[in-house]
Amino acid sequence: MKSKNEIVNFILVVLGIFSAGFGFKGFLLPSHFIDGGVIGVSMLLAEATHIPLSVLIFLANVPFIYLAYRRLGVSFAIRSALAIAGLSLCLAFITFPEMTHDKSLTAVFGGFFIGMGIGLAIRSEAVLDGTEIAALLVSKKMQLFKVSDVILVFNVLIFSMAVFVLGVESALYSILTYISASKTVDFILNGIEQYTSITVVSTKGDAIRQMISDMGRGVTVYEGKKGYGKDGHINDIRDIIFTVVTRLEIPVIKSRILQIDPSAFIVQQSIEDTTGGLLKRKNVH
Repeated sequence: MKSKNEIVNFILVVLGIFSAGFGFKGFLLPSHFIDGGVIGVSMLLAEATHIPLSVLIFLANVPFIYLAYRRLGVSFAIRSALAIAGLSLCLAFITFPEMTHDKSLTAVFGGFFIGMGIGLAIRSEAVLDGTEIAALLVSKKMQLFKVSDVILVFNVLIFSMAVFVLGVESALYSILTYISASKTVDFILNGIEQYTSITVVSTKGDAIRQMISDMGRGVTVYEGKKGYGKDGHINDIRDIIFTVVTRLEIPVIKSRILQIDPSAFIVQQSIEDTTGGLLKRKNVH
């Protein structure tokens, strides 16, 4: 089983390398656009110094591979080093045709293929860009900042420098490239079934619990009491129902909850990841 997973991960990394390479050489490089992160820094340096991008991508990521080795484990660092080296070799020796001269299409689809490559690498427990490693470690040291905050600040600095190196228009198209790439990474990692947690406070908890169960979703029920207002007292018991659904199911489940209890208090929150539990819909007849 372990060897099968390793084969799958290897295939995903190879596909990710070729996808990212195609995004670079088929779209971004001919138009002089950049992406965000360490890759963006490498592309910016390549434009300014004319050093081959294949060399800069590997060198720029070496410090982050070392950080991964020290903080995230040897196997992760080795996989990431091999993936980044593979991307460098792909850029150095494999030729891709230029796909379009349209700047908008270049930005969107260049970002799409690069994002697909980065997402496939992450799914195989490796990285093609060391930004995520740095952001994760910085956020652990400085707990006031989330990983997304660190990445955002880093990319703001990159695109600000791009204005001076590439010009305003290319910098703006590069921002579009980054947005396209980041959205594609999110899709590759989370898919269309991005999960959302829903918490419901209601006096009709049993009926709501049964409805959610009939939809094929797992549900957890807590017991709470009213704490707002002067009339709140210890015997004012109500149920707190918690479940996790896909974003496509949210309108349906909220509508059914309000049909059962129009005064129900509903809170929904996006979640990054889930493990275990009843996440896949069961066939309910």
